[in-house]
Parts: sequence; structure tokens; C-alpha cells
Amino acid sequence: MKALEQIGLTALRRLDPETAHGLALKALNTGLGPRGGPVTSARLQTQVAGLDLPNPVGLAAGFDKNTTALHALAKTGFGFLEVGAATPRPQPGNPKPRLFRLAQDQAAINRFGFNNDGMDAIAGRLAKRPQGAIIGLNLGANKDSTDKAADFATVLTRCGAEVDFATVNVSSPNTEKLRDLQGKAALAALLEGVMEARAALAHPIPIFLKIAPDLTDDEIAEVAEVANASGIAAIIATNTTLDRKGLHGPLKAEAGGLSGQPLFEKSTRVLAQLSGLTKLPIIGVGGVGSAEQAYQKIRAGASAVQLYTALVYRGISLAGEIAQGLDALLARDGFASVADAVGSGRGDWL
Repeated sequence: MKALEQIGLTALRRLDPETAHGLALKALNTGLGPRGGPVTSARLQTQVAGLDLPNPVGLAAGFDKNTTALHALAKTGFGFLEVGAATPRPQPGNPKPRLFRLAQDQAAINRFGFNNDGMDAIAGRLAKRPQGAIIGLNLGANKDSTDKAADFATVLTRCGAEVDFATVNVSSPNTEKLRDLQGKAALAALLEGVMEARAALAHPIPIFLKIAPDLTDDEIAEVAEVANASGIAAIIATNTTLDRKGLHGPLKAEAGGLSGQPLFEKSTRVLAQLSGLTKLPIIGVGGVGSAEQAYQKIRAGASAVQLYTALVYRGISLAGEIAQGLDALLARDGFASVADAVGSGRGDWL
């Protein structure tokens, strides 16, 4: 991390977290961030769900909800970006405050509730996206929707032409009854509708499914069964957790989804279990804050990883640092590619 970035992070941490996040996006758009583009090498280049990635380190959804910093983010070290979530209609989300730093735990709790500008505004910005970057959109449902399952297909139909992949997000804990859509019958019906919308696109794109880390073993098996039969291209494991075990400080009881370091083990065990139940590629998310942690996710069964919360504590340059460190770890252990390392340590997590 450069000295200027450290000074900026120190200043931002003195502000309300959501205000600080908005200022961080503005700073990126003024050029205050890495400008070299994705970190890459022959060893880091990989393919996931037919997408050619310069490296397997991605930005998780939620950092750039409204696709306002795409050009700046494309110049950072990330191999791919996921933006959103987008819902059919604009919505303000839940009342503030709704984002909390747990600095002692290198974690965050959020209860945003899919606050976003709506699919029309987001589609317009995506139409002006940077060329060459791999960009996906997280699909969401409006809080007051009477047919949340249909909302996902609606957003895909509107925005699908502007992105390289789309993610069905049924795992946010901050929209009432959304996680109910992870049940076997509901999930199968939802994905059927999304895949019909995908087929109607002029250029069908890969569809990913993002799941929660709080599923039981039986529920994970059911998700895998549905995913395998649905035609989707990958699974993202996992979203935030409702678990509060081992946290510190006065904010630990705040309602919402927990992300960051406390989620690392829980989410990695879910992806390792899931990797034994499907041949679909898995993108590992949850607590990735170092090259070693990204490497552990890959060895547990992930074909790529994503991060977000660690950027709050380490800055946007962390993406490039993780990619460079991952390259060195793969070389150290004799892997010629990311794909060669996938699942090589899965047994350590079961």
C-alpha cells in the first residue's frame, strides 16, 4: 500500500462508513487509485464459465452498486468486476445507519437492502462500460415486489446485453423472504425463469448463482442438485452471514450480513463441500484479505475469488497485491496455472 493510500484510508475511517464509501468511489473517479490495469501472467490467466480472465481475483458485488466507477475500477489489479445489485425499480434500501465497521475483527455488517438506482439507470451506465474489462451484474429483487423470482429475469432482460455475466442473488439477508428462494422447489422455478430470459438475449451470457454461508449440509446438497440441472454456469460461495460467533466490540449485535475475516473459514468450508457435489466452477468469496487466503480458497475448490470488505482496511491496491502474491504461491508449489491448483487442498476443509 502506498503512503498516500494509507493516509486516505486513515481519513476515511474517521467518517461514517457509508459516507466514506461514497467518497472512496469519487476518489477513484478522480484518478486516485492504481492505473496499470489487471495484473496478469501466463500462470494467472484462467477461464471460468467461458470467460477469459487475466487473473482470478475479482471485485465482489456491492462495492460499486450503481456502476458509477467502472472505468476507474477497470484500471485496478482486478481480473474481473461484479457490480450491483440492480433491481427493476429504484429503491432507497433500508434506513440509515446501515453499514458498520468492526475494525477489531477486520469485518463489516451491512443491512443496505438492495439500495440502487434501478435497472434503467444502471443499464445506461453499463452501455458506456470500459472495453476489454470483464464485468458482471448482480441481479436483485425489489423489497416490495409481489413476485421476487420474476424480478431477476426482468433485470437480466433489461441489462443482459451490456454485461459478460449475471448473478442471481438469492442470498442477501437484508431483503425479507429473499433467502426463502434458496429452497429446492423455489430455486428451481426461479432459475428456470432466469434461464428462459437468458435464452432470449441476442447473445446469451453465463448465469451465476450466489448462495448463503448459513445453509445446512442438506440444503447445500439441494442447491447443488438444482444448480446442476438448471444450466447455470457457476456458483458464487458465499454471501454474508448472520452468524455472530467470536465477534468483538459494541457493534457486533447490529442486524445485517457480516462480511470480512470472520467469514473466511465458514465460507471456505461451504465451497469445499459444494465442490464435491458439482462440476460447475465455484467463485470463492468471504474473508479474502491476502494472497494466502485467495490461494486457500482456490485449493479448497474455487476457480476464482472475489473480495470487498478487505478493501475497507487495506485499500484498492490490495487487488493487485493479492494477484501478484497468488502468482508467487502458485510458482512456489509448482503449479503452472490457477486451474492446476483448484481443489488440490479440498480435503483440508472437510
